[in-house]
Amino acid sequence: MLKKLILFSVRLVLLLSVVFCLHIEILKYVGYMPFGNLIIQGYFANLLLAIVIYSMLCLLQKKYNDQLGFLFMAGSLLKFAVFFIFFSPSFREDGVISRLEFLSFFIPYLCCLFMETFAVVKILNPSKKQE
Repeated sequence: MLKKLILFSVRLVLLLSVVFCLHIEILKYVGYMPFGNLIIQGYFANLLLAIVIYSMLCLLQKKYNDQLGFLFMAGSLLKFAVFFIFFSPSFREDGVISRLEFLSFFIPYLCCLFMETFAVVKILNPSKKQE
C-alpha cells in the first residue's frame, strides 16, 4: 500500500507542478497577476486533500470495498466543503467570484480529480494490471 501511495503522490505532484507552471505562464502572458487569487493555496489544498483521500481509500479498501465509490464521492464533497469554507469567503469579498478566482481552485481540483479517478478505478478493478 505504501508503494501505491508514494507512486500516486509523486505522479500527482508532477502533474500539478506542470499544470501550475502552465497556469502561471498563461496568467503572465495575458497580463494578470500570476500569484494572486490564492492560486498557491488552491494548488496546495487540492494536492493535500487528494493525497489524504487516496490514502484513506487505500486504508479502507479491504474493509469497505463495496462502498469505495461512495467514499470517493465523499472525498469530493470534502473538497467542495474546503472550497466553500476557506476559499469562497475570500473570493466573495468584492461580491462576486471572478473567473480567475474560480480557476485558481478548480483547475487543480480537476487535475486531482482526474488522477484520483484513475487511481480508484485501479483499486476497484483488480483484474487490470497494477502498476
